[in-house]
Amino acid sequence: EARPKWARGFSTSSMTLNKSASLPAILALGTTAPKLAGHEKQQSLRYATANDKKSAFATFKPADVSQQVLEYVMELQRPGWRQRATPEPEELPVTVEDLVPKNQRYPRVTPAWLKHEKQVLRFYAFFQETVTERADENSRKRHIIIMYYLEDGTVSMSEPRIENSGIVQGSFLKRQRVSRNDGTGFIGPEDLRCGIQITLFGRTYHITGCDSFTRWYYREIGVEIGENEEVQEDAWQKSYKLRKLIDRGALPPSRFSVEQKTIGQFQMGAPPVSKKLTQFLLNDRRVLRFKGYWDDHTKYGARLYFNIHYYLADNTMEFNEAHCRNSGRYPAPVFFKRGPLRKHNVAHCVPAMLTDESCVYLPEDLRVGDSIDVWGRKVVLFDCDAFTQKFYKEYLDLDQRQNRLDVSEKPVTHLKLTPPPHNGVGKEEDSLISTQMINVKAPKVDLEKLMVYTGEVLRFEAKMANGLAEDEMRVLVIAYYPHDDEVAVFEVPVRNSGHWTGKFADKRRMKNPATGKNFKLSDLVVGTTVTIAGQPLHIIRADERCLRFLEARPREFPYADPVACCRKLAALKGEPEMQDPEGIDPDRLKELAVHLGLDIVDHELVTVLRKFGEMDEEGNLRIYGPAVLKVGGA
Repeated sequence: EARPKWARGFSTSSMTLNKSASLPAILALGTTAPKLAGHEKQQSLRYATANDKKSAFATFKPADVSQQVLEYVMELQRPGWRQRATPEPEELPVTVEDLVPKNQRYPRVTPAWLKHEKQVLRFYAFFQETVTERADENSRKRHIIIMYYLEDGTVSMSEPRIENSGIVQGSFLKRQRVSRNDGTGFIGPEDLRCGIQITLFGRTYHITGCDSFTRWYYREIGVEIGENEEVQEDAWQKSYKLRKLIDRGALPPSRFSVEQKTIGQFQMGAPPVSKKLTQFLLNDRRVLRFKGYWDDHTKYGARLYFNIHYYLADNTMEFNEAHCRNSGRYPAPVFFKRGPLRKHNVAHCVPAMLTDESCVYLPEDLRVGDSIDVWGRKVVLFDCDAFTQKFYKEYLDLDQRQNRLDVSEKPVTHLKLTPPPHNGVGKEEDSLISTQMINVKAPKVDLEKLMVYTGEVLRFEAKMANGLAEDEMRVLVIAYYPHDDEVAVFEVPVRNSGHWTGKFADKRRMKNPATGKNFKLSDLVVGTTVTIAGQPLHIIRADERCLRFLEARPREFPYADPVACCRKLAALKGEPEMQDPEGIDPDRLKELAVHLGLDIVDHELVTVLRKFGEMDEEGNLRIYGPAVLKVGGA
């Protein structure tokens, strides 16, 4: 039996059994060649000299690297090496742009699409085309409107539509970027001028003019655009305008031509032309548009607005209701179907009986500001459109816009019920919120004030100013809590006063009878009198903590601002006592201010005394006048 060459040197019994790769758990027989050599165990140790590069000594010799590289390697083994190696960014100063959100910033260099958005340059031009096989004309001038869009440099062209011209008009060139005729780039504003010729896609156009915005734009950029030229007309346009004038009746025919035309029609057996047909031919598609309203005074009635159309072709009218959005009315606008509207409605006893047509509403009967009768309903005309205004001005010499009526409705004001007065039980905020919701919640608290001013108590010393002799010795302390704007009053023990000391008024929000609102810190000023618990209390002084608190906020409390107080006292610069280097007594300073008519309170004097006060040899406090005038700008 013939055997392959690779299988001639061994027997089948010496073949190894390996696992099959295609079928799991099945041994593969005869699929691999037998291993004939390489069964000996390789030696792992050998003898070599130090000069041998393959020796163990040469293999494990450390690499020759620099110390800097080793430092880098050791640094990479420590966590956070990337953060340590990254330099800290330089803190730039905060600018005005950083305070504006990114989606609301205006770029420094404005792009064209933003700077020139919706800005279009409009030019008027025409081109001449040849007309063949026509005896009355050999060429025609077609007028074009060229629109150049500044935002992206595109150009579009359109041709105004002329009625019954027989030419496909409208969009002449779709909006796109147009290359110059010489291929040096695209058409730009510098290529468009009045009085020049420009070639686009092999056709030459002559620009005759532009609109007012285009002229203003070129004047702003300092470019001369040229003057507008007269619009050139060809023979067909002149004859077309003449025919349209004759059709509209602007150029009435001569008496001879009318007579000859009538004679010719009779000779041909044609009936005479009726007035209605002539009116229809002259006024077809001409509609007067008015706006009116009707006040429905019936039960559940309301005001209805109409768009009134008067058709000049046959003297008919129609009324369409003009409903506003979500009006709740049935969306059927027709109120009066198109037909003749009579001034007085007459009922005939015989069907098909002829009626008098002289009582039909005509254009001269419709005037803005007057009313018309629509089947027993009084409809008031309050406005008209531009065509109607022009029609009445041209044919009847009547200005309809002069008598326009203002029918705008007054804004609806909803009356809000005032909450009931507080009955004195509990806090006013708790009682007020119970009138606003069914499930009562605790009133919201100003957390910012609560966290900042908690623990702050501002104390003012006061005395009763009711004029009673037994109350002159009583001393009270008004405590103001800025974290919740509450006020409490305590009475200081005075020996042999005969009054019970302690709490005079509970801590709560109190009403200031002078303002009708809750007490604020600005209401408590040294030298003024406030009414608390029905008793007038004259504030005579404040503690050090309170004065510092007020002076730290000069914008909220100007009477605690030394600069503002000095500016008020600058009016005393002419007094010699203000120039005294030894100072002036505070009581004397107040007398001078009152004599001059200055409205000054004791708290302002206290503020000036704390800032510019000096102690004299006798131990009395005096105010250094020259410093006050210097700060006040005198």
